[in-house]
Amino acid sequence: MVSIEDFPHDKGPVWIMGRKYDINRHRQEAKRDVHSRLWMTYRRGFANIGGTGPTTDQGWGCMLRCGQMMLAQALICRHLGRDWRWNPTEPEESYTRILKMFLDRKDCPYSIQQIAQMGVGEGKSVGMWFGPNTVAQVLRKLVAFDSWSNMAVHVALDNTVVQEDIRKVCCGSRETQCGHASSTQPPSNKSVHETKSDARAESAFTRAWRPVLIFIPLRLGLNEINAVYVKRLKRCFTLRQSLGVIGGKPNHAHYFIGFVGDELIYLDPHTTQPALTTDKWGFLQDEGYHCDHACRMNIHNLDPSIALGYYCHDEADFEAWCKDIQQVIKEQDLSPMFELTEERPSHWPPFDPGQSSMETSFGVLYTTAGVKARDKSVLHVSSKQWNSTSRATGTNDRGSCCTYHNARILTDVYQHRHEGSLHTVASVSLMDKSSRSRIDHENSFINLLVTCW
Repeated sequence: MVSIEDFPHDKGPVWIMGRKYDINRHRQEAKRDVHSRLWMTYRRGFANIGGTGPTTDQGWGCMLRCGQMMLAQALICRHLGRDWRWNPTEPEESYTRILKMFLDRKDCPYSIQQIAQMGVGEGKSVGMWFGPNTVAQVLRKLVAFDSWSNMAVHVALDNTVVQEDIRKVCCGSRETQCGHASSTQPPSNKSVHETKSDARAESAFTRAWRPVLIFIPLRLGLNEINAVYVKRLKRCFTLRQSLGVIGGKPNHAHYFIGFVGDELIYLDPHTTQPALTTDKWGFLQDEGYHCDHACRMNIHNLDPSIALGYYCHDEADFEAWCKDIQQVIKEQDLSPMFELTEERPSHWPPFDPGQSSMETSFGVLYTTAGVKARDKSVLHVSSKQWNSTSRATGTNDRGSCCTYHNARILTDVYQHRHEGSLHTVASVSLMDKSSRSRIDHENSFINLLVTCW
């Protein structure tokens, strides 16, 4: 059940991305905070993507819009500060500049056109729905060309945030973040050329530490969020570096910015508006980029495929975030959603800031009848890691096969109820294959959820 009414009086304080509001005393402040967030929605009537592609993102672009909203919030924190509030009569120059970067034109660095076309490199043709990790990877590539913001982006891998990796992207150049620059095409347009000119004044390539946007893609259940993660997820909204959460299923993604009680507060991109253009004086009618009322939904209705977002402005802010996150992880009454480590696990390959991490969007194929394992080593699941150099082949009653060669598998084991008995479920990552599995182990059978992207 979705609610769009004002914040309720009887459900405790309202949290909006690290800010706490007593709704009985600060209702208007909370509403103004929500109203100041940039609201990206479906648009229609823009130029064909790629020259011959769609002229609207209705029906497929909701996760792209959610990614835009989270990135826009990071840029607002970067250039205007978290406490900035929208003034429609006297817009700040930096605010206008940020907004123009998201207009639905191919010459805008963070336009739907740029995101959709950059997604082709992530295996998503124009018009395909993105998962949270895919949009995070695409935004990471695009931000590398924004010298005005000079911001790093890090996408965590396999439910693990490595502090050493983040320090490298923050202390490295934008070229390093871009990775293999020769194979990644920058947005070739006037706006990007304008932003590049700012680098000469600021010496963007030589700064000691850059602000960082951290994405943490997670899977918090199979088909629905596991209840053991609910309290921990709510705690993540209370950290002052929080940018909220993006998540959802195909055609149903949202940007979650806070919570009240057991209800999540979110901005919904599923409104179709005409594509916005500037007039001959360069003036923007930006009212359509601000939502009068945020929506609410019960946290238990959240789709389990999500990505957390955090913005750390400087090194001290990052160190404070690490300390706060570690405290949240150590709270014994809550189940951890991810790990924070100082160094990369020894079995991981060397850090490459230009390499995409593996997609964490699940739900392509589920073999309900089960898969009988011929290689008994498949049936052993470790809570930390499982290095298998053997070949594992399973066949279900429909004759389908799943084969993995020399797979290095990381497992994040949790418990769930299935037909009245307790089973172990492992979240499995194949380090050397672009696929991921979920295994429900029961005696000599495993139910296998295979996901591809």
